Amino acid sequence: MVQPPKLYTDLANWWHLLSCVEDYAEEAAIYAQALTTHARRSIDTVLELGAGGGNNAFHLKASFEMTLVDLSEAMLAQSRIINPDCEHHAGDMRTVRLGRTFDAVFIHDALAYLTTTDDLRRTMETAFVHCHSGGVALFAPDHIQETFQPSTNHGGYDGPDRGIRYLEWTWDPDPTDTTHLTDYAYLLRLPDGSMRVEHDRHVNGLFSRQTWLEAITSVGFEAQVLPFEHSEVEPGTMELFLGLKP
Repeated sequence: MVQPPKLYTDLANWWHLLSCVEDYAEEAAIYAQALTTHARRSIDTVLELGAGGGNNAFHLKASFEMTLVDLSEAMLAQSRIINPDCEHHAGDMRTVRLGRTFDAVFIHDALAYLTTTDDLRRTMETAFVHCHSGGVALFAPDHIQETFQPSTNHGGYDGPDRGIRYLEWTWDPDPTDTTHLTDYAYLLRLPDGSMRVEHDRHVNGLFSRQTWLEAITSVGFEAQVLPFEHSEVEPGTMELFLGLKP
């Protein structure tokens, strides 16, 4: 059995120092505009699958009533800190069924943890069965095969009595399969001033544009591709996928 990344288990309580909620304002506005522009009905309720620590929801809830689902109870606990006014559920986005529908369904970078085409199709089915007629599902993967490039990144923040810095290295050891890797090195400054170092490997999916479109249409959506136009993202390197429910 593959162990979940440390970031979503043992290190989850560092999330809001590793990934600052304020940094999500611009991209959340992009997602909100995509949802409202392309849906064929008014968007009032949104289901976010793989909501993680709730950084996108913190901004989206200004416009929508957000219901948040994530596989990690530890990450849901982090989301509840900043989103106490949102409904939270533990569940796997491939299989969860809440028994009701929403005007829109949104999935952000949790899509990275879908590593097979079956995972992808099952997640699209979850989105479809939770989406009202005339509603929209928005899928925002970090990478697709056509534009993937190895990369490095770094960051982290200080809190009142502790801090974190990280180095992120994204690479693909086997371009012939449907996965790539992201390795993290975390340097944790503890309240007593001591330091701790952790390595965390994330196995992520990597699919072609056509695979995304086929998965979306296979469950009954009409599919569209949108450019992701963000001030910190090189034009043409990221795409959004829409599923429009008839």
